[in-house]
Amino acid sequence: MRAPADSFERDKGHPWLAATLDLMMRPLYPARRLVVPAAHGEVLELGVGTGLNFGLYDPAKVTRLVGVEPDPYMMRRARKRAAEVPFPVELHEAGAERLPFPPDRFETVVVTWSLCTIADPVAALAETRRVLRPGGTLAFVEHTRSVQPALARLQELLTPLWRRLAGGCHLDRPAVDLVRASGLLMREVEPVGRERWTLLPVYRGRAVKGA
Repeated sequence: MRAPADSFERDKGHPWLAATLDLMMRPLYPARRLVVPAAHGEVLELGVGTGLNFGLYDPAKVTRLVGVEPDPYMMRRARKRAAEVPFPVELHEAGAERLPFPPDRFETVVVTWSLCTIADPVAALAETRRVLRPGGTLAFVEHTRSVQPALARLQELLTPLWRRLAGGCHLDRPAVDLVRASGLLMREVEPVGRERWTLLPVYRGRAVKGA
């Protein structure tokens, strides 16, 4: 049986995307500053990509950063960035759907612009809940499905092509709704910039694991 397209593309890796991702993501960089610096304790980052977030963590708050990333080309660049930060970094070439960590390990999980590309985001969020300590925080910045039906339909139409160009990214994935349905307790969520009249509505939020 042939693997689903998303998982096939992810396992193969994206050398061209890894080489251009920093430039492509530069306009979205300020949104990362809204969540990454608040991470504390032992932190897990899902989908580190090329490591663009590493320089935004506060060394006074982070005791160790652990990151997962399934794309070997992204990971190669992330390892170079990891060597430049002043706190321990542990990187794993692995997907978020099956995390190689024990339960209740992390105080913070960070995910930025990754729920859109993870092949099974429901499984990834279940794993996030498993590895968070009671009271631990998931901090996220994600784009999501439009609240306007016409634009949501356009996202659906564009997603098959966009997914191939952008490493499996789904324009129409309802990231915020997926977090709400994960069993984590949403504490705050708000749009970053335009919520309407855009094909890329972005939201930041924070959810916690109950005791």
